[in-house]
Amino acid sequence: MSESRSTGASYAAAGVDIEAGDRAVELMKEWVKKTRRPEVLGGLGGFAGLFDASALKRYERPLLASATDGVGTKVDIARRMGVYDTIGHDLVAMVMDDIVVCGAEPLFMTDYICVGKVHPERVAAIVKGIAEGCVLAGCALVGGETAEHPGLLGGDDFDVAGAGTGVVEADRLLGADRIRKGDTVIAMASSGLHSNGYSLVRHVLLDRAGLALEAEVADLGRTLGEELLEPTKIYSLDCLALTRTTDVHAYSHITGGGLAANLARVIPDTLHATVDRSTWTPGAIFDLVGRTGDVERLELEKTLNMGVGMMAIVPQDSAEVALTTLADRGVEAWVAGEITERGEKTTGAELVGDYSA
Repeated sequence: MSESRSTGASYAAAGVDIEAGDRAVELMKEWVKKTRRPEVLGGLGGFAGLFDASALKRYERPLLASATDGVGTKVDIARRMGVYDTIGHDLVAMVMDDIVVCGAEPLFMTDYICVGKVHPERVAAIVKGIAEGCVLAGCALVGGETAEHPGLLGGDDFDVAGAGTGVVEADRLLGADRIRKGDTVIAMASSGLHSNGYSLVRHVLLDRAGLALEAEVADLGRTLGEELLEPTKIYSLDCLALTRTTDVHAYSHITGGGLAANLARVIPDTLHATVDRSTWTPGAIFDLVGRTGDVERLELEKTLNMGVGMMAIVPQDSAEVALTTLADRGVEAWVAGEITERGEKTTGAELVGDYSA
């Protein structure tokens, strides 16, 4: 019997290290504390995160907004480079910048980290990035899950996902019904590729061209890996500030599907958004992907953000105030287009002209 017990199966023998998971939780606690809001109850380690909903009593009719997302195959770049403390910024941006589109204030977020093997310091670094992103978005990180999946994922493989909740006053809800003919479309610069289109980017630059992540690329002014890991810009607090100074009608978060398709999602059936490419110059990374892979412009534009991470639609007479507000917050922004009647057009948004050289 004793021999049977000593050679029997165990969770550890199957590849799951509970002690490593516990150590990871201890390492991440200090970062989670930095995201704390007054409404958060308890600490990390419970079965559920608690948020005091009585804080919503100040709203006449509070609407809760929720979103969930991941960061796609950008995690492969982080894994290859062994850099884990920035991918969390991307996760928060993907979730909370979706929430702020309707005018909602980000409240709290939870995360899910799936790994082939728990390396406590590595998991803690991922959570550190998520926590830092939450601070930038103004929300709390109230909990999460780290799952170890040996046999399904390699020892260095991982993926991340998150879900968030925000709140907006019902009569302040932003969207298509507020947009009017003559409104101005304002573009906010992206910090790079953000977290979309990496399957195309990896295929073109790494698989086909065989470029090394450690290689210095003159046009980028840094290594390819550093460029590809540039954290996604988090616009949440900037967008909330803009709604306090300007009569914003709608926002569009430019993610998967590109600029025109995402902008079209907030345009009413009777109206049309025209965006002029000549108002900006996409960053060098977009040209590198297009040129290296011989990717047609239309394919690039429906896959990548082309240098625009968020768009705001405001009344024409509010455009200057909006630009000033964003400039004061360090956000590069410009007038990129206008709203007109739909007419014979079948799409809600289109890009016209050529990019500025």
